[in-house]
Amino acid sequence: MAKDAPVVAKPVRTMLQPVILAGGSGTRLWPLSREQYPKQLLNLVADDTLLEATAHRLEGVAVRTGRAAALEAPQIVVCGEEHRFMVADMLKRKGKRARIVSEPCGRNTAPALTVAALHALACAGPCDDAVLVATPADHSVADTEAFREAIATAVQHAERGAIVTLGVRPTVPETGFGYIRAAEPVYPGGFVIDRFVEKPHLELARHYVDCGEYWWNCGIFVVLASVWLKAVSQLQPEIYKQCRAAYEAGEATEATGQGEVYRVGREAFDACPSDSIDYAVMEKLDALTGNRGIQGMLVPLDAGWSDVGSWAAIWDIAVKDNAGNAGRGRVLFDGATSCLAHSEGRLIACVGVQDVVVVETADAVLVVDKAHVQDVKNVVQRLRSEHGAEVVNHRKVHRPWGCYDSIDHGDRFQVKRIIVEPGASLSLQMHYHRAEHWVVVRGTARVTCGETVSILTENQSTYIPIGTLHRLENPGKTPLEIIEVQSGSYLCEDDIVRFEDNYGRK
Repeated sequence: MAKDAPVVAKPVRTMLQPVILAGGSGTRLWPLSREQYPKQLLNLVADDTLLEATAHRLEGVAVRTGRAAALEAPQIVVCGEEHRFMVADMLKRKGKRARIVSEPCGRNTAPALTVAALHALACAGPCDDAVLVATPADHSVADTEAFREAIATAVQHAERGAIVTLGVRPTVPETGFGYIRAAEPVYPGGFVIDRFVEKPHLELARHYVDCGEYWWNCGIFVVLASVWLKAVSQLQPEIYKQCRAAYEAGEATEATGQGEVYRVGREAFDACPSDSIDYAVMEKLDALTGNRGIQGMLVPLDAGWSDVGSWAAIWDIAVKDNAGNAGRGRVLFDGATSCLAHSEGRLIACVGVQDVVVVETADAVLVVDKAHVQDVKNVVQRLRSEHGAEVVNHRKVHRPWGCYDSIDHGDRFQVKRIIVEPGASLSLQMHYHRAEHWVVVRGTARVTCGETVSILTENQSTYIPIGTLHRLENPGKTPLEIIEVQSGSYLCEDDIVRFEDNYGRK
């Protein structure tokens, strides 16, 4: 009798899946970073925003790993629901291909990577698995090629089933970073992880720097999607359960001008525990034993990395004058040394001061000693407890249709400068507590007011009474600019009842 032919295992075909984790609010970089406009959306260190720079770094990683370009998927960007329009707009302006996964609330990096892994496998097409290259959106890397080289090495270990993190040699005893102790080296260019240590006290951090066995954990991970889901399901079953339920309850939506966004289900994601990748999985890999074991690996990153986590970190990587001063915007230094000044509009003059950070915006000014920049978060916490508007938004607020700037306000009135992008429109809405007067100063407006639709051009105006259904649209090819005067007993943004909206907002 002839023997059965040997069973040949089908080779696993994987795609490279860049993942950008774009959540977080960056409270230590207040007043520039706000809840509705966090640091990843700011151009703090270059002309590009941190998000745009991150997306650029991840391009070409597939080529560096020797893969065909077809096996590098469009980037997945995981961000908050309130940021998805700005994220989509920034990536679109830069010509980046991206799939946006929208979270209804913040649940830290472990759930974010879990829904990204689920989305990667759902979008894998002919591939059996995906190598996730997951990086925060709010870091800075000076040497892009060195970054891509480190990722290429990490991919080799990830395809063998390891969870790989990139590590940076510590240069100072930083107490705000997590540390990783590396054990024996593994070819090519990696180390087995011995243990994680989160944010040690100063003396312990000094020991870690001096002994040479520890690395800063820079929060960049490379892992097969299937391996990550296996680790989460075994080590954090509740996170896995709620993330899967949230993903399965989600839906893909197409917002005007924003492309496709996958919005995960709110109820299950609200119930998901909040935890970081480090705490949820990496510190607990030793708990997986026998045939369930997953190895943690470290690959060195020597590329001028910074987490851009404070104003001192901004000063560290900024271009400085001969006195060690770094300035951005309208800034003058006279007899100052080792200072950082950032102006969003008004002139800042630093005279005879040392080691000071000054940051100016339209509605807030920060002055802090560089030695105390970590304490900026205390100011944010105090403002939040006092319901200070400066925690949430800048005076200029971005919307999917454009932006508005609250240029003046008082008792029972507010004045806004509104910009509507070509082809965009605000929602069909009404207000219970305020009336509005609109004056067109540039462009063409299509105005719906009750049953009437009219066209207004420059120097023309209209009045929207309280309780009247209305809409503002820009039918033209240039931006529409209007001055809006609101009057009434209540002028906050939550006095909006939307009936129709092109951007999926409720």
